[in-house]
Amino acid sequence: MGKYYVVDSEILPEILDKVVAAQALIQRGEVKRISEAVKRVGISRSAYYKYKDSVFVHNSEGSKRKAVISLMLYHRSGILSKVLDMMSQVQANIITINQNIPIHDLASVVISFDLSEMSISIDAMLDQLSNLDGVTNVRLEAVE
Repeated sequence: MGKYYVVDSEILPEILDKVVAAQALIQRGEVKRISEAVKRVGISRSAYYKYKDSVFVHNSEGSKRKAVISLMLYHRSGILSKVLDMMSQVQANIITINQNIPIHDLASVVISFDLSEMSISIDAMLDQLSNLDGVTNVRLEAVE
């Protein structure tokens, strides 16, 4: 699990700002394809794909912070319940849960949640989720 930092963009390479700009174009629906977004901001598709899962914009409005995580869960009774219980214990307020049907005994789950009241860092929560029996591939997808 990687470490996450809040860093002033002034000290980072310009490419990271451009990746964020491309993500914003896609999210707002101003472009339909990644190739259009990267062309508009002036970066290559490979640069976009290299950084897209690692660069997020920090929202200074702490009261409205949201995050999305994805997990792979073994198809056994009670595993999703353990995940939700653990998140509840650290005051992560669940917004949505999407679970796909299990394939090869693994189900993908995407959870969006409000993290503004969490009692631990998101890194610590992701580590705890990774250590739950039956949980694999915990990944932070986005933070707002």
